Amino acid sequence: MAAMQTWMTRAAEVRRRRHLVRDAREHGDGMIDFASNDYLDLSRDPRVVEAAVCATRQDGAGARASRLVTGTLPVHTDLEAALCELTGQATALAFSSGYTANLAVLTALGGPDTLVVLDEHVHASLIDGARLSRSPVVMNPHRDLERLRAMLAQRTQRRALVVVESVYSVLGDTADLVEVAALCAEHDAILVVDEAHGVGVLGEGRGAVHAARLHARDEVVVTATLSKALGAMGGAVLGSELIREHLVNTARSFVYDTGLAPAPAAAAAAACRIILTEPQRVRQLQKNADLLARAAGVPRAPGPVQSVPVGTAERARRLADSLYDQGQLVGCFRPPSVPDGVSRIRLTAHSGHRPDDIDRVGELLRAGLAEQEVRG
Repeated sequence: MAAMQTWMTRAAEVRRRRHLVRDAREHGDGMIDFASNDYLDLSRDPRVVEAAVCATRQDGAGARASRLVTGTLPVHTDLEAALCELTGQATALAFSSGYTANLAVLTALGGPDTLVVLDEHVHASLIDGARLSRSPVVMNPHRDLERLRAMLAQRTQRRALVVVESVYSVLGDTADLVEVAALCAEHDAILVVDEAHGVGVLGEGRGAVHAARLHARDEVVVTATLSKALGAMGGAVLGSELIREHLVNTARSFVYDTGLAPAPAAAAAAACRIILTEPQRVRQLQKNADLLARAAGVPRAPGPVQSVPVGTAERARRLADSLYDQGQLVGCFRPPSVPDGVSRIRLTAHSGHRPDDIDRVGELLRAGLAEQEVRG
């Protein structure tokens, strides 16, 4: 125990010295939210909240068992139908989180004779899934199609998975899904697209895969979270009947995990239907992302995330704290969360942001950056 305590104490000292200490503090109601992923402001929509309340009253607080025991409830079937309706996919399979959905796909489809090619900017859950899959894993330079082509052409494994995000969560940029899908088809590879930041945001809210007309392709598998634009929690894998049947029978994070609780399942289903019937929410989100990028003085990223590079972790933390003290809740992304090692202030647009709120955070951000330049 003493050795472990010494090691943890030293690790904490290193984090403090490098300005990489994180905490899980509460945030007051008076803050203007430019940090969360509730892009369409659906987490507090009365219809979404009421759906969660009704599901809790009807089915209880939890699913009570894994989906393969007694944990599959009518609310799960309804959620999966709503997800298919929104994304145009043939089937959906709900998980307790987006993290477990990503683990499921890579561990169930991977193996020693499957090459897994990860874009170097993918989420940690995809990296963890690749490591757990027992597959040979290679990292592709971010959005490098020629390198991807070479990796697929030179592989010795019978099967291959190519893993990208439709919208990358730190830089806010997008994958060229049409070109990547063409390469996968050419080299007999499965394309896995993490739509965590795409569903509810791109393609009139139906996601980037639908917008690229790839939603009916058997060789394309989509993962998603229900905790961002859908305002709830949980995750899903969407794709062909064959993919769903394979996951139900082989994905450990599905087979051995308790089913998603009724409340978030019902909330996410309600959110799916709101997105389909109220496309103006997505249009307003895109308008606000335009305004936010201009206010922050950065090139407009395709998704809601607008990323402002600030250099060192110390500068990012100091600037985020200064904005917090002035009522602005922003993301502070430092190593290892930033794939290129450049610490950033991460601003997320919401459909409910008012223009004066956006102008204000931009003004305070620019003033903070200018002050840091004077300090050096």
